[in-house]
Amino acid sequence: MRLILGSASPRRRELLATLWIVPDLISPPDINEDPHKAELPRAYCNRLAAEKAWAVEADPDDIVLCADTTVALGRRILGKPADAGEAAAFLTAMGGRRHQVITAIAVRRGDKVWQKDSVSAVRMKRLSDAELNAYLASGEWHGKAGAYGIQGLAGALIPWISGSYTGIMGLPVAETAALLMTAGYPVWKMT
Repeated sequence: MRLILGSASPRRRELLATLWIVPDLISPPDINEDPHKAELPRAYCNRLAAEKAWAVEADPDDIVLCADTTVALGRRILGKPADAGEAAAFLTAMGGRRHQVITAIAVRRGDKVWQKDSVSAVRMKRLSDAELNAYLASGEWHGKAGAYGIQGLAGALIPWISGSYTGIMGLPVAETAALLMTAGYPVWKMT
């Protein structure tokens, strides 16, 4: 049995390492991540996690772990910004308001998939022009849903959360451990 992580995210590897888990293989799937018409953020996130799990090539006894993180402002999905202008628009829209960060996990073994999601509420402060421009210049918004990662500089812009910090980072550790154990992975076996 191999554990295959279907993600190129270094953050997800770091979060797995907190459980003393090192994937045997990293195989990020290439799927279309465009939302369907009128698709709600939570349904979108869960669909993508499952599609990623099915897209990873694996032997029948392998365990595939995939996840998707989505930032939602109401019914609006804030994906990975295409450029600094879109990143600025996302950050400005979230400023002074609460939004949701949804991370869905899918674990596949053979023809069975187990899924769970973590939904956290986050409030970002209203950003001054200096804060916004400095954050954009840092480049940390690249490749991040909603244009930020709470574990970096953006942590200073977020005075309040309710939910899972590791879920906001991209892999809710408690939920991940539970799903891996359900699939037969020995999470608590020390090596």
